[in-house]
Amino acid sequence: MQIIDGKSLSKKVQLSVKAEVEKLKREKNIVPGLAVIIVGNDPASHAYVSMKEKACKAVGFYSIAHKMPESITEDEIVQIITMMNNNPHIHGILVQLPLPKHIDTTKILEVIDPKKDVDGFHAYNVGRMVTNLDSFVACTPLGVMKMFDEYNIELEGKDVVVVGASNIVGKPMASLLLNRNATVTITHIYTKDLASHTKKADIIIVGVGVVNLIKEDMVKDGAVVIDIGINRLEDGSLVGDVDFKRVAPKCSYITPVPGGVGPMTIAMLLSNTLKATKEFGENL
Repeated sequence: MQIIDGKSLSKKVQLSVKAEVEKLKREKNIVPGLAVIIVGNDPASHAYVSMKEKACKAVGFYSIAHKMPESITEDEIVQIITMMNNNPHIHGILVQLPLPKHIDTTKILEVIDPKKDVDGFHAYNVGRMVTNLDSFVACTPLGVMKMFDEYNIELEGKDVVVVGASNIVGKPMASLLLNRNATVTITHIYTKDLASHTKKADIIIVGVGVVNLIKEDMVKDGAVVIDIGINRLEDGSLVGDVDFKRVAPKCSYITPVPGGVGPMTIAMLLSNTLKATKEFGENL
């Protein structure tokens, strides 16, 4: 059993991004700029934004966080995004989800210029990703794919079960795997017998936010298990959706929580913002 170390891989990605940022500054006098919009006071969202700001600073990005009150209107958010769409110093725009219930998330995401959609949530980028064209890809699934490549985990012809069908993780994850010729089964809250699918899987990818959902008897020997779930227990500790202690001995590869997929999500955000900046530079 080998643990997939997302923390060290994310550092490797960040060092590569930092080197390219220095080159961009030196050769074209361009500094990558990332703008984040966060609405309300959700502690988890603010923690994520703080981590993103720290990562941006570490690689030499210019970053700005627009922190909005819960009571903000949809039109006001649209105005802010439009302003950033038109700002040549901002290359990536990210809206921290979830948004308050009175805001139409789809409408807000569609206002972002697809060329600055570094979260990969705009329908334009989703469509291009599904059809295997160059696009911005949602950061968490992209981070998982980077892990597979780093650890030389073969996907072609493998039976992969994706547990969770969200627009942010499950659906893009399945599309990326299909693009690499894996045989993909998507399971979700309405799936009748989850274990009947996971037991046959060469690779299990889970991200639904249910502690210990994937148990030892649901995983075959030698499987690869990618745990995207993050759950905070009453004692303050973080755990994933997999019963790590019991499942890990059966696996060929497994990601821990924390230190697995989480750091890769932020690394891919940096990578996507660099990509947006380079494409902007080419169009000058």
